[in-house]
Amino acid sequence: MTKTIFLAGGCFWGVQHYLKQINGVLETQTGFANGNTENPDYEQVYTDRTGYAETVRVVFDPDILPLRKLLDLYFLCIEPTSVNRQGEDEGTRYRTGIYYIDPEDCPVINEVFRQVQHGYSNPLAVEVESLRAFFPADESHQDYLDKHPDGYCHLPAALFEMARRANARK
Repeated sequence: MTKTIFLAGGCFWGVQHYLKQINGVLETQTGFANGNTENPDYEQVYTDRTGYAETVRVVFDPDILPLRKLLDLYFLCIEPTSVNRQGEDEGTRYRTGIYYIDPEDCPVINEVFRQVQHGYSNPLAVEVESLRAFFPADESHQDYLDKHPDGYCHLPAALFEMARRANARK
């Protein structure tokens, strides 16, 4: 059995590359979540007028990677108190969010959120909502950093190595 969750963490190129390194993540896809237009493309989302967040659809095996562990690792790749900004990327499309499709995931999501909040004096700026809409990005934005290893990324390369080791088989 697999599960799916949608994670927004700034520019989706780096977030996708980071999440793909984690043992138990079976599939990722970049796209746009929870906006207010139909079938937006990258150029439309880039204007910050569509309401969409750059997001990664994550399919994972909960027997290998429990949701709690996946979310703990997600929080390591974002600045969770930053509003509409991750690294040098700024705009509503770069907001952070956890978008779920299975309401049974809510207790785990909320517990991880509360635990992370204890480590910060400022409130977390991570949206936690049910997924209302998701549209895949075009092919040029899928697996971007695999295709362009020297491409722009707001995440440090050391984070990718940490992700590879974080849930490694023993």
